[in-house]
Amino acid sequence: MVSRASNALSLPVLIGFFQKKAVMATLEERINKDLAAAMKAKDEVALRGIRAIKSAILLAKTDGSGQAIDEAREVQILQKLIKSRQDSYEIYVNNNRPDLAQKEAEEIEIIKHYLPAMLEGEALESAVREIIAEVGATSPKDMGKVMGAATKKLAGKAEPRLISEAVRKLLGA
Repeated sequence: MVSRASNALSLPVLIGFFQKKAVMATLEERINKDLAAAMKAKDEVALRGIRAIKSAILLAKTDGSGQAIDEAREVQILQKLIKSRQDSYEIYVNNNRPDLAQKEAEEIEIIKHYLPAMLEGEALESAVREIIAEVGATSPKDMGKVMGAATKKLAGKAEPRLISEAVRKLLGA
């Protein structure tokens, strides 16, 4: 039999444990929670997008590469899903299939919801300025060095096309 005193001590510990877990929720945990909510709401659009993400994460975990799925890998997975759907969307639009194009567009919006906010405009230029200073680039000839460092440092935080435009602008290329 458990005494009341031991219950009183364990409750704050349990609350603290669950609060820490909530703060450190991984993408997979968020997906599982949102999947249950979408099932309850019978939201078919959300279910398709969330199931696609869950499937991609499961494939990445069991692909045999031994890579841990950290936040950068999660972003990479989501970007790959979006790219695939954008390609399909363009094909469907070109082949006059608006019904299928609409489904792809809906899934893209659901998947984008799980991506972190992307750097754009002044924030991106500021980050690229820091990278240019780190690399010591002074002319357009150094664009390759800057792009290499920038794509590594800003992976998943900004679109490569926007990074390239910012580097060109700042180096005067």
